[in-house]
Amino acid sequence: MNQELEQYFQFFVDYRQKNWLEWLVMAKFTINNKTHSATKVSLLITNHSKESRMGADINMKEKVEKAIEFVEKMKKTQKEARVVLRKA
Repeated sequence: MNQELEQYFQFFVDYRQKNWLEWLVMAKFTINNKTHSATKVSLLITNHSKESRMGADINMKEKVEKAIEFVEKMKKTQKEARVVLRKA
């Protein structure tokens, strides 16, 4: 489990490793929603006897705003990376 968490955070946490807390809730959901090999059901079903919700009730405007915010953040990070690489 620790190896899976480490791999998950390596994919999503930025290179400064300052935003791991932002991804913690999603990591918890992902792990709890994963089908366990022994039980063939997820921890959410085992513990709560119900399927997980994937956030389909969030309105489209909020999704679009979050997506735009994410794209802008990625552009900024890439720009900063280019500057650092040029200096190196």
